[in-house]
Amino acid sequence: MSLTILHLYPKEMNLYGDHGNVLALKKRCEWRKIRTKVIEYEPGDPLPKDFDIIFGGGGQDSGQSKIEQDLLRIAPEMKARIEDGTPALLICGLYQLFGKYFETAEGKRINGANILPLATVAGPKRLIGNIKISTSSFGDVVGYENHSGLTKISKNANAFGTVVTGAGNNGEDLTEGIFYKNCIGTYLHGPILPKNPRVADFLITKALERKTGKKYTLDRLNDRIELRAHNVAATRPR
Repeated sequence: MSLTILHLYPKEMNLYGDHGNVLALKKRCEWRKIRTKVIEYEPGDPLPKDFDIIFGGGGQDSGQSKIEQDLLRIAPEMKARIEDGTPALLICGLYQLFGKYFETAEGKRINGANILPLATVAGPKRLIGNIKISTSSFGDVVGYENHSGLTKISKNANAFGTVVTGAGNNGEDLTEGIFYKNCIGTYLHGPILPKNPRVADFLITKALERKTGKKYTLDRLNDRIELRAHNVAATRPR
């Protein structure tokens, strides 16, 4: 069995160690004897036809501007894949740009792919610090947020989780991220997956189920170190 990870815009959108999420997916597959291939996709590249997991990280406003037109070009295929259940993890900048738009502090609107029901505007200050959220699917999830964007998700959309400590989507409504089909959008850096192995295994499981067309149960791993890191992060002050 093998899985292909599509890593969107790793040069422009890779702040705060987000590449570690790809490494975590690779290792958790390799430990289970699942072969992995990572395709790094940059603006202008031909979009591969065969991939099983989508990943995209965070970036500065300038990085978002650089990828805007290319993301709009591939948006129809990305939308089709998300709607078809391809698992995806989108962090910060690409979480924003898979929505309707991101409006900068200067009032410039960067058009998004309009795949996820959300929109973002830059706020007056950055929301920075350790964050813990409560989720119905994965229990407590921990990470680190650093964003000025204030994101509002549709009233009918499911948030990734509810803020326990931190700001989340906008610092007001206690929502954090979005959970749409098998796509998770979130502001949690860190990276998120090494300290939250249940989230990583969800993405791997859904990819295998989609590929094989049947239910799939992953072999259990010894997550002692990962869970220790999770517990330490969960007790850190804001």
